[in-house]
Amino acid sequence: MSTIAKAQFPDEQSGGDFQRQVDAFREAIAGEAGRYHLYVSWACPWASRTIIVRKLKSLEDAIGMTAVDPIRDERGWAFRDGPGYSRDPMNGFTFLSEAYAASDPDYRGRVTVPALWDKQAGRIVNNSDDDIMRAFETQFDAFAKGHVELYPAEHREEIEALNELIYETVNNGVYRAGFATSQEAYEKAAYRVFETLDRLEERLAHRRYLVAAHPVETDWKLFVTMIRFDAVYFGHFKCNLRRIVDYPNLWGYLRDLYQIEGIAGTVNFDQIKRHYYMTHDEINPTRIVPIGPTLDLLTPHGRERLT
Repeated sequence: MSTIAKAQFPDEQSGGDFQRQVDAFREAIAGEAGRYHLYVSWACPWASRTIIVRKLKSLEDAIGMTAVDPIRDERGWAFRDGPGYSRDPMNGFTFLSEAYAASDPDYRGRVTVPALWDKQAGRIVNNSDDDIMRAFETQFDAFAKGHVELYPAEHREEIEALNELIYETVNNGVYRAGFATSQEAYEKAAYRVFETLDRLEERLAHRRYLVAAHPVETDWKLFVTMIRFDAVYFGHFKCNLRRIVDYPNLWGYLRDLYQIEGIAGTVNFDQIKRHYYMTHDEINPTRIVPIGPTLDLLTPHGRERLT
C-alpha cells in the first residue's frame, strides 16, 4: 500500500511525484559588459552551471556576481555576510524574493537561483540556468579573457540530445527521487538515475569527455550533479544503488573535470552539505549535517590516454 509523505514544495509535488516549476523569466540576454549582475548560491547545482561558465570564460570583469547564504528558510534565499556569501551590493536587497517582486509584483512561484539582474532595466531578465549558460557561452566572447568553446556548431545536435537525457534522468532525476512523496515515484526516479549513469559509464570507457575532444556544456551540466552525488544525493536523496566512486570511468571523469584550472574554486562542499541537510527539513528534520564522505578529487585520473 502506497502512502503519501509530507511535501517539501507542495505546489510542485502532486500524487507523490516532484514536477519542477518552469522558469518564469526567459528574456534575451544582450552581450554587454557591465550590464548584468548574477545572483547565485554556491550550493545550488543550477546556479553552479552559470558560475562555471563565467569562470571558464573569465567573465568576472564583465558580469558581477553575488552569492546568497546557503541556508534557506521559510523566507527564502537571503543576503547575509558570511564565508563565500555577502549582502547584496547591487540593490541592497535582504532577500532574493525582493528582486523577484521588483521584477514582477504578481510573481507567486518559488524563488530560485540563478537570477540574472539587468541593471539597465532594473529587474531580473532571466532565471533560467540554461539560457544564462548559453548566453555566457555565445554572447560575451568580446569580453571573455578565457577561450573555451562550449557549444561547437559541429556537435550541437548531439549536445542537445545528451543535455535532454541528462537533465530528465540525472540532473532533475535526483530531485525527483529525493522529493518523491510516494514509494512508487521514488523508485521510478531513482532507478532511472542509475540507468543513465550506467550508460554514461559505458560511454566514457572509450572517450575522455561526453561529446568532443574537450569539455562542452553537456560535461559541465553533468558535472554539477556528479560533484554533489556522493556527498548529498546518495544519502539525502536516497539515490544509493551506487556511488560515483564505484564507477571507474565516471569517477576518473569527475576528477578530470574538477582538476581543470579554476573549477575547484567553484565547488564548496561545506555550503553544499549545509544547504541540503539544513534546508530540506521534511527530508532531514534533525538538520544534522554528515561529516563525510572523504573524496580525494586531486588524485591522478589517467584519462589523458583516451581520445
